[in-house]
Amino acid sequence: MTAVELGQKIKAKEVSVMEAVEAAYAQIEAVEQDVNSFVTIDKESAKKRAEEVQRLIDDGALTGPLAGVPVAIKDNMCIKDMLTTCSSRILEHFKPAFSSEAVLALEKAGAVVIGKTNMDEFAMGSTTETSYYGATKNPHALGHVPGGSSGGSCAAVAAGECSFALGSDTGGSIRQPSSFCGVVGLKPTYGTVSRYGLIAYGSSLDQIGPVAKDVTDCAAILEVIAGHDKKDSTSVKREDYDFTSALVDDVKDLKIGLPKDYFGEGLEPEVKEAVLNAVKVLEERGAIVEEFDLGLVQYAIPAYYVIASAEASSNLERFDGVKYGHRSADYEGLHNMYKKTRSEGFGAEVKRRIMLGSFVLSSGYYDAYYLKALRTKALIKAEFDKAFAKYDVIIGPAAPTTAPELGKSLGDPMKMYLGDIYTISLNLAGLPGMSVPVGKDSKGLPIGMQIIGDCFQEKKIIRAGYTYECATEKQYEQLAAIGKEA
Repeated sequence: MTAVELGQKIKAKEVSVMEAVEAAYAQIEAVEQDVNSFVTIDKESAKKRAEEVQRLIDDGALTGPLAGVPVAIKDNMCIKDMLTTCSSRILEHFKPAFSSEAVLALEKAGAVVIGKTNMDEFAMGSTTETSYYGATKNPHALGHVPGGSSGGSCAAVAAGECSFALGSDTGGSIRQPSSFCGVVGLKPTYGTVSRYGLIAYGSSLDQIGPVAKDVTDCAAILEVIAGHDKKDSTSVKREDYDFTSALVDDVKDLKIGLPKDYFGEGLEPEVKEAVLNAVKVLEERGAIVEEFDLGLVQYAIPAYYVIASAEASSNLERFDGVKYGHRSADYEGLHNMYKKTRSEGFGAEVKRRIMLGSFVLSSGYYDAYYLKALRTKALIKAEFDKAFAKYDVIIGPAAPTTAPELGKSLGDPMKMYLGDIYTISLNLAGLPGMSVPVGKDSKGLPIGMQIIGDCFQEKKIIRAGYTYECATEKQYEQLAAIGKEA
């Protein structure tokens, strides 16, 4: 069942909250050894919480669509007294004294947290292979990666270990693994969901968002977690948070732009065909489709990695072995303790990005790299502004390929970075985007279509994604009916 379907069954007393939680744990027990989606599983707290939520539902105090529904949280969001590691050795024993705002919003709505999901260390990676706790596997093919950095959350939803999950997206970390795992992942407009309690990677790029089985779930979850938070200085006060009202099966006269740059060199033919077929479905439903040139795409990756690494090197300097987390057992003096702790605590990819970030911020290179990257970021945003003056949504692939095999990406970091080519621009421009499954390749690996909207236009991308789902569902029903007759 989807999260909303399960919530309805709980409300109708067809399923109890405890049964829903126990079903999630039974599935975790069955597949977790193979998939490795979770870092922390807290059965005791979840069952205690299930009893409490059930009482509130029975009393009529909780009536929302997510009341009683099990949820998994990416391990870079703080939960009070629950292990929060960012899948890094440097935080292997860290338990926060507070919970992140997005988690509190879900708990207030009655969702039951069942555990914390695996991720690339400090969200730095595109495959969930840089985790201190081992790689997560793709439930569709265990020899392949689930994508990253929110690979644990996406794999958990795809494997049926939870009804939905929260991820964070810095350069495609919700959308790309959603594409690889065949689930729906939504990155909201920057500032829509509070970042309070999210352990920062790139503060100007990070955004929390939902991972779920369908568009309806994503809209319902976003409605719960979105909101202004005075504890987050980048949080935006929006007039409208009614995202479920966009669940309308209608794209008549919706103008869709297809960037030529997104369908050229480097894109696997099967991915291209699946995405264009999905666009054709929307066109048949009344959408107006047009190709256009979206400039500066080739500059998105260098600009992103300069900015993200610069912010990461600043954000991660707090992990020094003094205040919390891992501390080296063998050192001489304060500076030696810093060095040994960080050498032992951080993995290779995190060290690479810290060094790159420190370099681009250093005297003599700040203007040449960091300021130039910021100017490029502004130009990319201007290109999108120009496109959205003409189109309601932009559609393209979420990733140039389907999920690569385990162990194939880490040996070539540049190849891994280039895998984010279609997702990174949205974080630089602060735009919302959603990955929706549109089929599978010849190996049976899922393909995702990315729907991009202008700032604060989540409703348009939800409407487009929902209409596609409705259209394809009807096609499947018709095929099933024909099969029965035959």
